[in-house]
Amino acid sequence: MVLVRLQSRLIRLSGTSKRLILGLCDSVVLIAVLVGTLLLVHQGNWSPVQKSAWLIPLVALAGVPLLASQGLYSAIIRFVGEEMLFAVLRGVTLLTATILAADILLFGNTGASLTAGIVFWAFAVLGLAGSRLTMRALVSSRGMQGERVAIYGAGKAGLRLVTALAGGHESTPVLFVDDNPVLRDRVIAGLPVAASTALPQLIGDLGIRRVLLALPSVSRRKRQEIIASLEHLPVRVQTVPDIADLLSGLARVGDVRDVEVVDLLGREAVPPNSRLLDACIAGKSVMVSGAGGSIGSELCRQIIRLKPARLVLLELSESALFSIDLELRRAIAEEGVDIELLPVLGSVHHRARVYQVLRNFAVQTVYHAAAYKHVPLVEYNLIEGVHNNIIGTWHTAEAACDAGVGTFVLVSTDKAVLPTNVMGATKRFAELVLQAMSVRQSSTRFCMVRFGNVLDSSGSVVPVFREQIRRGGPVTVTHRDIVRYFMTIPEAAQLVLQAGSMCQGGDVFVLDMGKPVRIADLARRMINLMGLTVRDDENPDGDIVIEYTGLRPAEKLYEELLIGTNVTGTGHPMIMRAMEESMDWSRIQHYIEQFLQASARSDCERARELLVESVTGYKPTNGLDDLVWNAGLTVPPGAPPGLTGPATVTDLASRRALPPAN
Repeated sequence: MVLVRLQSRLIRLSGTSKRLILGLCDSVVLIAVLVGTLLLVHQGNWSPVQKSAWLIPLVALAGVPLLASQGLYSAIIRFVGEEMLFAVLRGVTLLTATILAADILLFGNTGASLTAGIVFWAFAVLGLAGSRLTMRALVSSRGMQGERVAIYGAGKAGLRLVTALAGGHESTPVLFVDDNPVLRDRVIAGLPVAASTALPQLIGDLGIRRVLLALPSVSRRKRQEIIASLEHLPVRVQTVPDIADLLSGLARVGDVRDVEVVDLLGREAVPPNSRLLDACIAGKSVMVSGAGGSIGSELCRQIIRLKPARLVLLELSESALFSIDLELRRAIAEEGVDIELLPVLGSVHHRARVYQVLRNFAVQTVYHAAAYKHVPLVEYNLIEGVHNNIIGTWHTAEAACDAGVGTFVLVSTDKAVLPTNVMGATKRFAELVLQAMSVRQSSTRFCMVRFGNVLDSSGSVVPVFREQIRRGGPVTVTHRDIVRYFMTIPEAAQLVLQAGSMCQGGDVFVLDMGKPVRIADLARRMINLMGLTVRDDENPDGDIVIEYTGLRPAEKLYEELLIGTNVTGTGHPMIMRAMEESMDWSRIQHYIEQFLQASARSDCERARELLVESVTGYKPTNGLDDLVWNAGLTVPPGAPPGLTGPATVTDLASRRALPPAN
């Protein structure tokens, strides 16, 4: 029991505490070896030993720093391998040379010193290496009955992972997997190294339940190939935290996570163009609308790194605003940068409020990410979708013009292309509004960035699938043949920022989304990589059922990114500029007035008619699904203006709380 408690306490210590203890132990070992060496060389005679007592403080003061200079304390105590041995050899050699030089130069004891030096060197190496083996045995003697795992990658990351796992209860490493012919059939850190082709057989022979990927330096495409080779094996495939975080104590071994979907996509990220990133942000006053959403919050995180003078967070949700504000303040403090962060509660519906914010904080760049984006929810709440995505965008754009904003970037969607749903149609009309406003005036540059689904955003299938698998299923897919484009949230945000810098006025930028992914295949791969199998007619004893529930209201089997084929390249390989039809401002104004009137009356039927008229390719595939409309609730004729709101663009402009900028 005492031993177990001691083990637990040692393992829970911080990396710094462990290094301090090791340094103290090493000093004791070196002093003991020095005294023993002197007694041995002088045949137990204390008199010459006392004359050489000055060496003790030298060893105490110089020993640990010299060992540290060779990297002996760069690894945790459980790491015992070739690196540790070489570090001990180098450090002890330096220390021995230091002692010999001092003794020879000060006292001229050449012969005796050389003999003592050899003895000291040998026993110091044995003592330091032996102490580490003892400590390793102490902290790793428990937990060897955990789940048997294979480590894919026998490099430095794999070695350190093995030693990090040695002290835990959960996992017992039994095998390295590596296709490097130099390493094949070797034994490293006590584990055999096998080629990946032998893994299917060895899984059964060794009782392996999990494969942990220790491949920090491989390309995303190579990683995808490795994962593809493992997904049909009866094991759970996981990856580990960053090795540096693991060894420094910032992450724990228990933080191993399931393979992310980004690893399945296999698309290499293109390094960002720093010039494009900085152009609209560095040293400027920037505002993000919808700052608490999935895309908006990531835009804020990346904007902070680019060091704007000021970042305004405009968000309707109090809780979302609180969370992103707190996170960004911590990031600013950690980076030690001087950025004014302004959390502002407000709605893009309220033009006067948006104008005040933009004018008072001298905003130069706006990233408009405030929108309703969930396809079924917008179908169920059609009027709110129209009001938020169309009227809200128009309000914000007009306020930007009035306040003298230089660049306005709309975050759009692939669902705006030949839409079958209200969400896509409203986002396409929002694009048309900005295109027309770009022609109407020249003070503000408007552009929009269109991309597909982002991984792990709110409403994404990925977290839904992951949770369904953890609950034991079923995993629900709407249709066997449905496909979607996917991109990571950071990648999408980064490309949005770069696209905004290329804005000339009215541009529609389209991001290269790579190859579309079949959602049913994605679900199947996620199940397999969690060590489970799909239960179907071919495998009635499988673990997880995939259920096909049918397409949701207005959902498409596939999404397009372009209207037509007229597209040109830009200065970035993953950003294209689409040349698409637009609408003149007089027609836009007419439709906005009609949308306002329909919104004031909660007239869903008229609102959808207007979307069909104004948005090329919009073909609803379902009936009106608005919940309030179908309940028969409408605004009565003659309702007070405060209830219905302004009826025309002119009327609305006349009610502004603040005059436009001069």
